[in-house]
Amino acid sequence: SFIAIATLGITLVIITGGIDLSVGSTIALSATVTSLTMNGLNSAGFYPFAGSALVISLAAGLLAAAAVGLFNGLAIAKLNLSPFVTTLGTLSMVRGLVYVATQGRGTFPAGPDKEMFLAVTAGRLFDLVPVSFLYLLICAVVMWVALNHTAWGKHVFAIGSNENAGRLTGVNVDRVKIQVYVLCSLAAGINGIIISGWLGSAPANLATAYELTIIAAAVIGGANLAGGVGGAAGAIIGCILIEVIRNGLVLARVDPYWQQTLVGAIIVAAVLVDRLRSARNG
Repeated sequence: SFIAIATLGITLVIITGGIDLSVGSTIALSATVTSLTMNGLNSAGFYPFAGSALVISLAAGLLAAAAVGLFNGLAIAKLNLSPFVTTLGTLSMVRGLVYVATQGRGTFPAGPDKEMFLAVTAGRLFDLVPVSFLYLLICAVVMWVALNHTAWGKHVFAIGSNENAGRLTGVNVDRVKIQVYVLCSLAAGINGIIISGWLGSAPANLATAYELTIIAAAVIGGANLAGGVGGAAGAIIGCILIEVIRNGLVLARVDPYWQQTLVGAIIVAAVLVDRLRSARNG
């Protein structure tokens, strides 16, 4: 669940033919803003009602994440900037903001709602099922319904398959692009809050290089970097495969430096297989 929800979000972007390299930094930003807000409310003694600090802090973290997605979407859709270059710049800017806000130090949730925060992010339902897994299932079902049973989903696939054709048939390409980038960042924000709850803190370097794993999971799950192909089930399967491979390398006592090399090789292999399959179908 720590990368799967963000993978669902980036799959939407990849389906439209875009890319978002800022998801790792957005994860850190959301976690940091949520934690700082809780600390700020605790210092100010602002608790208008039970659970208010939790609600306000979660809203602040998600709004910060959504703002990153809105910036990316507007720059790419309205200014016609390259998704790769734009989100690469956002990756650096957002990570820098996190370091500025924390001075490079980790932050910790505090206040009377701290235990509630830990319960809704790292707790277990009936002491069995992690709540983070339930969030993943909910997000996956919502994404599956949206992509397969709504006009909006058809527009997302249309943009990735042929943007010009989609525009000519009446699809509001700019609006849909902005929406998928906002949703991608929101998914990353949810992941950031969940991870910070599991850790009990929000390190300034949280989720560094996570974007590589998240993009790899989406590609291995069947998303085509050229656009037009992808789905919720594939994204989750890709995450499972990535983590099984990573866990297997750990159990096999493979050097950690080689692990990163092998994961990169798997990404290249997945892209090659996808290209060969597309060529054969074509």
